[in-house]
Amino acid sequence: MLYMVIERFKAGAAPEVYRRFRDKGRMAPDGLEYVSSWVDLEFATCYQLMRTEDPSLFTTWTGAWKDLAEFEIVPVRTSAEAAQVITPRL
Repeated sequence: MLYMVIERFKAGAAPEVYRRFRDKGRMAPDGLEYVSSWVDLEFATCYQLMRTEDPSLFTTWTGAWKDLAEFEIVPVRTSAEAAQVITPRL
């Protein structure tokens, strides 16, 4: 299943977020797969698309970053999947 992770950096934390990532990597547990990400122009929010069959893995991953960011984790589907699901109701 896909998840959109909305990661809001704490005030002034962006340099430390990037420093930790450089030094330690994403620190995601096995079974939590990074797909892609986008960062706003102010370095305040990172939007990450991730995949897992075990959403409890987010607890481990976000725990490694909670001092620098707050997280919102939203289950999502692709546009193609959404079209397939909604088609019978059209």
